[in-house]
Amino acid sequence: MTTTLTRDAVTTFTLAAISHVMRLDARIDPDLLHAMVRSKREIIVEVPLRRDDGKYATFRGYRVQHNDARGPFKGGLRYHPTVDLHEARTLAHLMSMKTAVMNIPFGGGKGGIACDPKQLSLRELESLTRSFTNLLGDNIGPLTDIPAPDVNTNAQVMAWIVDEYSKKHAHAWGVVTGKPLELGGSVGRDEATGRGVMIATREACREREIDLKGARVIFQGFGNVASFGARLVQEELGCKVLGVSGSLGAAYNPLGLDLQAALAYYGEHKMLKGFPGGESITNEELLEADCDILIPAALGNAITLKNASKIRAQIVIEGANDCTEADADEVLRDRGIFVVPDILANAGGVVVSYFEWVQNLNNHYWGIEQVRKELTRIMVEAYQTVSARAQQLGISMRMAAYTVAIERIARAMILRGL
Repeated sequence: MTTTLTRDAVTTFTLAAISHVMRLDARIDPDLLHAMVRSKREIIVEVPLRRDDGKYATFRGYRVQHNDARGPFKGGLRYHPTVDLHEARTLAHLMSMKTAVMNIPFGGGKGGIACDPKQLSLRELESLTRSFTNLLGDNIGPLTDIPAPDVNTNAQVMAWIVDEYSKKHAHAWGVVTGKPLELGGSVGRDEATGRGVMIATREACREREIDLKGARVIFQGFGNVASFGARLVQEELGCKVLGVSGSLGAAYNPLGLDLQAALAYYGEHKMLKGFPGGESITNEELLEADCDILIPAALGNAITLKNASKIRAQIVIEGANDCTEADADEVLRDRGIFVVPDILANAGGVVVSYFEWVQNLNNHYWGIEQVRKELTRIMVEAYQTVSARAQQLGISMRMAAYTVAIERIARAMILRGL
């Protein structure tokens, strides 16, 4: 399927970075570089489901495979009512950039099903997942395209995919990552994105000469990334977490939150409104609250042209994918706010997914210390590479990250003769 060129933030950033790649090596064909914004393959399926009440329903499923010049497509599957082709296309493109900037041997893919899993029973969710797996068929596989958990999917969903796929392909543990440990998952995968955010925060503060001890941090979100990230920046870096948020509002305390109490309250009430350890404010107010480090770690498009001028942080660490609009990024840059982009800051998850895939292929499994050590090494090397490129060309960290990624993908395409 031929894709149309849409000017989402990821495409805008890619096109802007192409000029920097050309400055580095004018021999690279500009048409090849511009072709990078288009997906290699886009799959749309109608996923059938027999509901518990006996009624028949269908849900639209997507898998976009953006670029595999550097290795198999890699990226999450999300179950959410807003899933559509444009979103999957944008996030698949983002994954190609992310795996390249981290220098792991994957391309980029993304997909999911447009559904509200909260309205499905466990049996319905399993049946929907198995049907989707069968419809994707040989378009996924350990050496082809490797999905992973994303919004509203988890290790159990990955287990169903493994089981369904393995009915036709033997015990192909490597078809997905983010699996339960009992089915070839990796230790450290649950904390990986949050730990990567913590490492990016540490490196950024060192570069900007901000004292980590007592640095004031706000997380937008309180799911997997934010809950692990908040705990790690507090426990391992000595930062003070002032605020966190859920979909129904945020909790903020200028003196610092009791994270353990906030987690317990959130787990019980499924929201932070009414949490006695902090003031109840809106998500919008939390983003604009005074802090040293702001970490958007929920859904995309958190920082927009509307609120970019009101951000009061010195550093923004993008814990969520595609969380800053292109125009808003320009405002942050003009205001001197240092941004560590999503394709670098939140890449810990895909790095440990890579470790899981390697372990599956070798049928040999690592301990937690080895996982954490290797994650730290790769994150730090990637950060230093991007920082050096930013200083070399006098550009932002975002443009530097995209430039590194695009150059690596282009060289792989040239070497392969694509």
